[in-house]
Amino acid sequence: MHTRRRGSSDSDKPVADEPPEWSDVDSDAVEQRVVELAEDGHSPSEIGVALRDEGVQGTPVPDVKLATGKKVTEILAEHDADPELPEDLRNLMERAVRLREHMADNPTDHQNKRALQNTEAKIRRLVDYYRGDKLDEEFTYSYENATELLD
Repeated sequence: MHTRRRGSSDSDKPVADEPPEWSDVDSDAVEQRVVELAEDGHSPSEIGVALRDEGVQGTPVPDVKLATGKKVTEILAEHDADPELPEDLRNLMERAVRLREHMADNPTDHQNKRALQNTEAKIRRLVDYYRGDKLDEEFTYSYENATELLD
């Protein structure tokens, strides 16, 4: 939206209805490992990468949804281990805080000033999307609010 780049084509995952035959992990073990990783402070996308790379009981898990029938975020919600902020909103807030700190040290960096404006605009749109569902009705974005939430 804010750049002159094109979108990424062919970024869809291959269509699969069942896990591959070489991946024979127990769905309960996968769910337990997902909750353990969440309690260690990993985000849902980091949990998926860890399961893909490390696996459960020595067997990699190529796709959590195929192995368990549920998404990582659904598993976390069932076990009351879901994060307080949605992951995409948290990542944007972290970026905005970094850009704001950079702007404090480099006030004439106009390119990063523009990047900060674009990032904060994305945050406001996401907050409008999540307000009332995953965020409180009264939630509004501000730099001070973001630094408190991210600490």
